[in-house]
Amino acid sequence: MDFSVNLGLLKLKTPLMLASGTWGLGENLDKFFSLKEIRENIGALVTKGISINPRKGNPPPRLFETPCGLINFIGVENPGIKEFKKSFLPKIKKFGIPVIVNLYGEKIEEFLELAKDLKKEKVAGLELNISCPNVEKGGIYFSYDPKIVSELVRKVRKVWERFLAVKLSPVGPVYEIAEICEKSGADAIVVANTYPALAVISLKPFKILQGGLSGPAIKPLTLRLVYEISKKIKIPVIGCGGIISGKDALEYLLSGAKAFQIGTTNLIDPRSAIKIMRELKEFKNGLCDKSDTC
Repeated sequence: MDFSVNLGLLKLKTPLMLASGTWGLGENLDKFFSLKEIRENIGALVTKGISINPRKGNPPPRLFETPCGLINFIGVENPGIKEFKKSFLPKIKKFGIPVIVNLYGEKIEEFLELAKDLKKEKVAGLELNISCPNVEKGGIYFSYDPKIVSELVRKVRKVWERFLAVKLSPVGPVYEIAEICEKSGADAIVVANTYPALAVISLKPFKILQGGLSGPAIKPLTLRLVYEISKKIKIPVIGCGGIISGKDALEYLLSGAKAFQIGTTNLIDPRSAIKIMRELKEFKNGLCDKSDTC
């Protein structure tokens, strides 16, 4: 069965992508999958957010389990672009599937510098993380400012000719941002990043953890965003939020997504991609047996 999908400038063998920040930077992937399994089941690898300089991330605690979900407060820990290109990218490219680099910046110039730095590297595309604060605008999140998002996407588009996706925040003027990304030259949008959340981690003394909520708990919310946004724009929508089974993936595809990313489920079971693709094939076979349109 052919599961290949075209995302503008990018063609994937399967619609399944490993989401940013949930599978490392290639150091453990081949411990859980054979090379054949990677190439047959995973359409693309999206790296964790890469910044210009190394980031240690936030101090622990950085993770907190919730009913059907996970709150993370990692803080974009990464080795920085120089070390990423030297020590991690060569191994990731050996897996033989498209590599999409997620970019993290606190101002537009940082995104541009990163994009220019990757032009000579054999990566399939970029994913812009706009769920981060813009320090030039007093810390307001990029995703809350349509004008800044437009400027960011247009400027990156001028220096980057390959696949360009924007990962939307699920909060703020989401529909307006999606349309602006399309008008500004993005090839696809990822719907969506984690939801702002809070957990009480200690009653006495009273302590809280604020971070981003992911996992099955957010699936109904993100599924609606995918369904509605896919009707407003023509570029591909990549669904991301709470997918842990083939049925979940199929629901995203039927709701308007052209591809999907899996994240939290990788932390639960590092081999989730195999299970999800197997179940997706079984569900699709079942649908095709009852339909003449498959």
